[in-house]
Amino acid sequence: MFNMKKSLKQYLCVFCCLLAVSRAVQGNAQEPDPGELYAQAAVLMDAESGRILYDKNGTQVLPMASTTKIMTCILTLETADIGETVEISAYAASMPKVKLYVQKGERYLLEDLLYSLMLESHNDAAVAIAEHVGRQYLPEQLREKSPADYTQEESKQAVEAFAAMMNRKAQELGCKDTWFITPNGLDATQVLTLESGETIEKHHSTTAADLAAIMCYCIDRSPKKEDFLRITQAPSHSFSIENGRFFNCVNHNAFLQMMQGAISGKTGFTNQAGYCYVGALERDGKTLVVALLACGWPNNKSYKWSDTRALMNYGLEDFSYHPLDEAAYQESQLEPITVLRGQTLDIDGTARVPVRILERGLEENETSEEISGLLLKDGEEIRVECDIQRQLEAPVAAGEQVGTIQYIFQDRVYREEHIVTAKAVRRIDYRWCFQQIIRFFLL
Repeated sequence: MFNMKKSLKQYLCVFCCLLAVSRAVQGNAQEPDPGELYAQAAVLMDAESGRILYDKNGTQVLPMASTTKIMTCILTLETADIGETVEISAYAASMPKVKLYVQKGERYLLEDLLYSLMLESHNDAAVAIAEHVGRQYLPEQLREKSPADYTQEESKQAVEAFAAMMNRKAQELGCKDTWFITPNGLDATQVLTLESGETIEKHHSTTAADLAAIMCYCIDRSPKKEDFLRITQAPSHSFSIENGRFFNCVNHNAFLQMMQGAISGKTGFTNQAGYCYVGALERDGKTLVVALLACGWPNNKSYKWSDTRALMNYGLEDFSYHPLDEAAYQESQLEPITVLRGQTLDIDGTARVPVRILERGLEENETSEEISGLLLKDGEEIRVECDIQRQLEAPVAAGEQVGTIQYIFQDRVYREEHIVTAKAVRRIDYRWCFQQIIRFFLL
């Protein structure tokens, strides 16, 4: 009986230890091993700062399938009125599945087509949208012509104009390894002729890092981010058109129900790209974006979800938010600067000018985004560097820049503040000398 009780206690002790270890492991998501991820290329990004928290072949250029449509959507929201009417061309109606099955001559509300684009990933809706927005860059006779009367070549010109808009936007966002050819993400190749006469072949492609950056813009910095989130978060959307046809679009982004805080995302698949995904999550004061390219081929459509969860959990549990103000350089640390040949109250005095920190260091016409903080792992720190002139020469104007303070992490400057003079200091002149003589001998 005694041995039985002793054995029972031992088993109970072992069980409790295993349970504790299990909970500890669950509470700390380790950095995913690149070999354990299914995706050929993967990035986890902090949406506020753009810092890459995890990178597996993040700069490898690969096709991105229908994740393309996040750019199609945000560009349309920013450049067109969603209340506009879109007329369907024969070319748009000819797109392959997955499709809404629009028909030549039909008229749709642009907003309805955006739901079709993002919830169901309809390829014909993407082309109809691209033609509608891109035709503004066509010659006047084509702008005035009804899209229903476009030849296939004329429709393609409008789509190419929209693709050029997509590429300009990508460049503005700093995406140097992205090239858009189609608005729907279907595999495509384009031959470009350079000024030298040389030709180069371009593929519809991006990188995981660029794709993540585009999603960060869509959900965090775009002036139309609220519309983008409203559309991509909708569980479904129903609408009808003039001829009585009725449509119901259902959101196929399963990630929205997989993790608490999921706010947006877009799936994609083509034979060349495999399964792709880009998604965003907001929780615990963090906004995280995951981008996956080449994440398995049929029948591996679930691989993208396991990779996304692994990366999101890593970001949630291994990183904490640190405001840049934690490392802020205080004005009290700055000493006045000696000014050579500067006027003073006393003839034998040394001129010094007090300095102050100009918040953010931005000029009035600058529009740079302010980064308020970073997601950091334990042991990571923001480095602050102060570079200030040791002496000046009169005259010195008030507000003159005399130094900079930089907040640096991993060789990237996330904030720069200017150090400026707090007042003016005049240069010694004959008038000042005369006044000092009068004071010294007569007063």
